[in-house]
Amino acid sequence: MIDHIEIRTPRMAESLHFYAEVLAPLGYAQKVDGAAKGFGSDDALDFFLVEGVASELHFAFAAPDRATVDRIYASAGAARLTLDRAPALAPHIHPNYYAGYLRDPDGRLIEFVCHVAEPG
Repeated sequence: MIDHIEIRTPRMAESLHFYAEVLAPLGYAQKVDGAAKGFGSDDALDFFLVEGVASELHFAFAAPDRATVDRIYASAGAARLTLDRAPALAPHIHPNYYAGYLRDPDGRLIEFVCHVAEPG
């Protein structure tokens, strides 16, 4: 089980903007503004940005449904963030794997994924 993730960025202002924008639909907001900038939901503090040299990394944020994945991608486009791949099913992973991809200010591949089947 993952308790928290910390990533390093040489572009703190841009990264704060990026993550504040794309994590808001998941109920996340910046909760800590020290040397480490911490994000979380009401009951969690589990994602941190720290000034430093960026490294290659791909990670995925879980979305509760496909509509949230779509909203994040649309919101990122409207905010002129870097889009990578539009939300789509990836049945080669599993039948309900629905994900969209963005690039953060340091070029890391950031995924938003839902594993739940569409109702109906």
